Amino acid sequence: MLEINNLHVHYGAIHALKGVSLEVHDGEIVALIGSNGAGKSTLLKAVSGLLKPTEGTISFEGNPTMKMSAQAIVKAGITQVPEGRHVFSGLSVYENLMMGAYLRKDKDGIKEDLQNIYNRFPILKERLNQDASTLSGGEQQMLAMGRALMARPKLLMLDEPSMGLAPIFVNQVFEIIKDINSTGTTILLIEQNARKALDIADRGYVMETGNIVLSGTGKQLSESDAVRKAYLGG
Repeated sequence: MLEINNLHVHYGAIHALKGVSLEVHDGEIVALIGSNGAGKSTLLKAVSGLLKPTEGTISFEGNPTMKMSAQAIVKAGITQVPEGRHVFSGLSVYENLMMGAYLRKDKDGIKEDLQNIYNRFPILKERLNQDASTLSGGEQQMLAMGRALMARPKLLMLDEPSMGLAPIFVNQVFEIIKDINSTGTTILLIEQNARKALDIADRGYVMETGNIVLSGTGKQLSESDAVRKAYLGG
């Protein structure tokens, strides 16, 4: 579904991605783990069209995306939930959800998807008219995920969805990710909580200083001594 080959990204003189290659297959949950500054968020921004790589290729469902606008990439079926959630302050929960559907014209489909969001996140239905910025961190994460799902993505990219959340919300977020995947949405997941990410992942990659240094199934990486020492606490 998603193929990245020999991807290089620079921020001025800083070489942020140094020849990254990875694949995400249809229907998978793929986890991308690594320390802060490893280049994980940079990779998602490049896939989303928010950063222009200096070398390499990105293709989605066999079509190159490097010259596509960020809007065209969303239309093609890739949606990102950014780190920090970034809900729209001053807009209601409902208005935030509708922002996710801004490229769609199918009114019946939008109504159906809204109902699905309410079923998946009942708290959002209760708070429809509330300013999104007044929600708790966990509720804002649910709203950010719901907003992304309103675009009907084929590939949903999640950047640190459990960051800063209370433990009860962390467990809930991972259950939601599994549920979204079970309904047919492919997931690319960046997550500091490596243990939980690898527990739900079909496959995973480990990034260090702009390079992929390890890959394997979620189980293989969980059992790797190198991964255990660096990311799993022992």
